[in-house]
Amino acid sequence: MRSSNPVFSRRGFSRDNGYAGFNTAPQAGHAQGNPYAQNPYAQNPYAQTDVQHGAPPQAPATTDRMTMDDVVVRSAITLGTVAVGAVLAWALLPVSGTSYGLAIGAALIAFVLAMVQSFKRTPSPALILGYAAFEGVFLGVISEMYNSRWSGAPFQAVLGTMAVSGATLLIYKAGWIRVTARYARIGLAIAMAFLVVMAVNLLLVAFGVADDGGLRSFGPLGALVGIIAIVLGAFFLTLDFKQIEDGIAYGAPRSESWLAAFGLTMTLVWIYVEMLRLVAIFSSND
Repeated sequence: MRSSNPVFSRRGFSRDNGYAGFNTAPQAGHAQGNPYAQNPYAQNPYAQTDVQHGAPPQAPATTDRMTMDDVVVRSAITLGTVAVGAVLAWALLPVSGTSYGLAIGAALIAFVLAMVQSFKRTPSPALILGYAAFEGVFLGVISEMYNSRWSGAPFQAVLGTMAVSGATLLIYKAGWIRVTARYARIGLAIAMAFLVVMAVNLLLVAFGVADDGGLRSFGPLGALVGIIAIVLGAFFLTLDFKQIEDGIAYGAPRSESWLAAFGLTMTLVWIYVEMLRLVAIFSSND
């Protein structure tokens, strides 16, 4: 079961279109009930097999395996690029119709770059950082717009995003959430239903059938939808965490850490945008 994250859903830390996510890491044990007892790399897409000599699968070279440090460093670089783009956009693009148009253009470019990377067989740091830069421009403009009407909303949204991501990581590491195939299937079904409903709502608003944003209005219903979206963002994070752990356990190539950073950045952007809307809704009702 793949993550709903566009990066992980396309590749899921794969090798030759294999998949490493949501499998149990190799462990010692009795043959009965343990699929790794006879062949510990039976489900490891990164295991290397010497076909010519019929040698058993071997784990990749330790020097080129992805580590948590690699993921942290690449994530810091990617998120840092988003932050720099946002700060520059905030400082250089005053709130206006022109800046709003530039924000939409930047978001479209970021989307295209994200899709190109998602369909590539190998991670491209240039595409990933390009996505981060344009996404940062988009976030900087809309954050400034929200701040001009609801002073301090972006800062509160940043704190809220940090709180949600931090709490999700703590809950995940504490083992209170077990990311299984069933958990992923149910969560992804809910996420897909949510996205379909939001797409229909967007069409209804565009054709004037639904007033004031429909389900995305700045009222109690809009707040409820925003909370659901943030909970889904936290769900995406648990899938991301699990797939990063699987990638490390199965010896994913070090370059795959760029995909991990890419996926985490996309999820955090999702949470931030929804948090920004939620802060604005609560501020409007004060």
